[in-house]
Amino acid sequence: EDVVDLELYPIHNLGSIKGSALVVDARAKLLSTGICQLPGFLRPRAISQTLVQVAGLADAMWYSENMHTVYFTEANEFVAQEHPLRYQVRSAKKALAFDLIPSSSPIKKLYESEVMTKFIGAVLNINPLYKSEDPLDCLEIASFQPGDELGWHFDNSEFSVTLMLQSPSEGGEFEFVPALRSDAFPNYEGLQQIIEGGATTGCIHINAAPGTLTLFRGRHALHRVAVVKGQVTRVNAVLTYSALPGMRLSELTQRLFYGRIV
Repeated sequence: EDVVDLELYPIHNLGSIKGSALVVDARAKLLSTGICQLPGFLRPRAISQTLVQVAGLADAMWYSENMHTVYFTEANEFVAQEHPLRYQVRSAKKALAFDLIPSSSPIKKLYESEVMTKFIGAVLNINPLYKSEDPLDCLEIASFQPGDELGWHFDNSEFSVTLMLQSPSEGGEFEFVPALRSDAFPNYEGLQQIIEGGATTGCIHINAAPGTLTLFRGRHALHRVAVVKGQVTRVNAVLTYSALPGMRLSELTQRLFYGRIV
């Protein structure tokens, strides 16, 4: 209760009328738009304590600036330069890996809590839901300085869970295009138009306030974090879960975002 506003979001009592209504409402939002946001999920003290810890570990964060495809795969040199399988976008940010986050961190305690795992599983209608077993990426705190961004991409997982800790003064919006592709239809033409800076029809722009919990289905929705501007850093935590046990990043992605392989 020191981390989550349990009056507003009774994740510890999902069997109650209010807890059940919370799950139903969150499921409906995910079904409707592919995204569910719960503002004020984190208590202000948990946010401030986490930001102090992150500031103290600034030198331990790994800064990466890379060009990659929207699939986080090696560029296919056998297709045209502008083809999505080959076209490169930029991502630049600092990342604090799970093994460097202090055990006293409110965010780490929340992630390790079975109450939180069961709540996320209930919203996603996945039972059981598993925490990621990646020793670096299961819980990450990402920091975007002015000029940083997370380029257009699809997630390899069906969903993502994030907590906003600090919003930038300008830029850094979360942008996504729902249902741009499917397993049967890659939609290379529509995808190419967007990543080259063209058509943005259907693109949704979101600015989350600190303390907001966001659940997002990003496997088929193209999305990015726009370039951060101004003087305030964008800081958020990424909590990784899976419908299957044993989830880990590929070595390519570990090295891309953490600078090491574990």
